[in-house]
Amino acid sequence: MEACENLYSELCSFRNLELAFRKAKRNKRYKKDVQDFEFKLEDNLLELKRELETLSYHPQPLTKFSIRDPKTRLISASHFRDRVVHHALCNIIQPIFERTFIYDSCANQIGKGTTLALQRFNQFKQKVSGNGRLENHAKDGNMVVGYALKADIRHYFDTIDHGVLLRCIRRKISDREVIWLIQKILGNHKLKQPCKGMPIGNLTSQFFANIYLSELDYFVKHGLRVKYYIRYVDDFVLLDISRERLEHCKERINSFLKGLKLELHTDKSKVYPLHKGITFLGFKVFYYHKLLKKSNVRKMEKRLDRFRSVFKNNEMSYEDIVRSFESWMGYARQGNTFGLRKRIAREMNCLLKAG
Repeated sequence: MEACENLYSELCSFRNLELAFRKAKRNKRYKKDVQDFEFKLEDNLLELKRELETLSYHPQPLTKFSIRDPKTRLISASHFRDRVVHHALCNIIQPIFERTFIYDSCANQIGKGTTLALQRFNQFKQKVSGNGRLENHAKDGNMVVGYALKADIRHYFDTIDHGVLLRCIRRKISDREVIWLIQKILGNHKLKQPCKGMPIGNLTSQFFANIYLSELDYFVKHGLRVKYYIRYVDDFVLLDISRERLEHCKERINSFLKGLKLELHTDKSKVYPLHKGITFLGFKVFYYHKLLKKSNVRKMEKRLDRFRSVFKNNEMSYEDIVRSFESWMGYARQGNTFGLRKRIAREMNCLLKAG
């Protein structure tokens, strides 16, 4: 596939910037910076268009804050006008890359997500285990055959190398102005190590993270010839009937990642028997059932407290709160969570009635 050029004029078009604005303001229309930008929307979009066309655009410094999720994470948030630029960039280049991604790269793509990743895991565990065939020494009906290598990458977003990322991008994008803009966005995140890392939370960071690990996807699928493999950002799983084969794959993957200037998180990258359950995307997945992790339950309870505050202060609309709530309920529905969902729904109804 030849690298694409002549993309920048479309990226800078008023039509694309207006679409980018609409995407950037979703679920954020009550925030002051969004309202300020929208108050003089045409003027602000025309100013962005001029800056981009003349290559005089400079992102504003990132706003940094910490959250507990459940561990403490440092979040670096972009200003709203810069998020509009991120959407404008992704509108143009994301389709070019997405058609090259493997099917089981499940994060940050329309029509995919945690639902698909968990569905594929269910399908793969059934195939690996021969539809629930039991171990020879099985003491109960849960001891199915098969193993999973559950792995993730150590400090992934902080260790992404800009040079490696740009090399991956240039295979598909040869437009010099687009590359200039990508470098501007990457350079706005300052860490101790120069030319390393991306801020968690930016749309571009999520997208670039997929591009970067697409290299790993092709190595696992075609280099190692692994049939059952799923990746969600830097969280990935390989399934096989043989523990020894998965241990071998783990060693090969760690060696391959060194070429991308990454490494596996040794404490979180291990081979587990399927019958003991695999922790994946917030669930403990057993052969016949899935349990939502307690940390995810606590996270939703904290979100309910936040809903009470923002709804009371008119900082978030009824529709946006309901949309966010329904999204979580759809996620939780993938596990054995009927009682939990019933309780959370009851609390949500009380919250909305009180408001």
